[in-house]
Amino acid sequence: MGDVQKDEKIKGAVRQHYGEIARRFVEEPAQTSCCGPAPAAKTAQASCCGPAPVAEAPAGTDAARLYPVEELAGLPDTVTDASLGCGNPLAIAELKPGEVVLDLGSGGGIDCFLAARKVGPQGRVIGLDMTPDMIKLARRNAKKLGMANVIFDYGEMEEIPLVDASVDVIISNCVINLSPDKPRVFAETWRVLKPGGRLAISDVVAFAELPEALRQDLALYTGCMAGASLVSEVEAMLAASGFSEIRVTPKDASRSFIRDWAPGTDVADYVVSAMIEAIKPVA
Repeated sequence: MGDVQKDEKIKGAVRQHYGEIARRFVEEPAQTSCCGPAPAAKTAQASCCGPAPVAEAPAGTDAARLYPVEELAGLPDTVTDASLGCGNPLAIAELKPGEVVLDLGSGGGIDCFLAARKVGPQGRVIGLDMTPDMIKLARRNAKKLGMANVIFDYGEMEEIPLVDASVDVIISNCVINLSPDKPRVFAETWRVLKPGGRLAISDVVAFAELPEALRQDLALYTGCMAGASLVSEVEAMLAASGFSEIRVTPKDASRSFIRDWAPGTDVADYVVSAMIEAIKPVA
């Protein structure tokens, strides 16, 4: 299989996986829980961050583990239960009123809505996702919340549909690891960021080379694990794109929920969640 065919196969699998998750929220929001234990009143029906079958208990993390509880106030279950991340990029984004924020792989919209509160009515948040059903879910959530400064658009992060130097901050939560062409993603983030703009990303990275059997497991890939790049590779890709002040900070505590994502495998011996920061130089 050629590289192009392989890349399209990966994208197709990712789109199908997350489309199925989004449809469960749209069609049966009262029955769905993602990436964390459902409240007692609900029946856990979905697993999202890991490759567990639907019939199993949900794997991964829930919003209450990733975000301060007070920041989740006022968000509906179709936002908080659809939190598919591995961290909180807003904790390092240092958003300011009036800024333009781009969220790569915005999913159900949780990071967009939290960012919108921080940038205020003079700011703007753009959620980008390549899964039509996730866009549908996010737009429905935005309507529920009445947030006029958030928009959700369809697109791929390897070809961001924005003009050059148009964004102040790019955030992303456990998504770039899913791309089969990460150098292209980082080159695109550099292109659309304004000079002085910054990256604030939470993602899964590898601290040791994954065995080929794990790397080739498509379920582990769509589950945000098998596509993880080594920390040194992430740093090199960012530097090659032109970024400076690059910091990749692994979170060892994340190994516990990564084990839950893929029970019966040793993938947690190779990957961990990390915070990734970088700046586009002014000159």
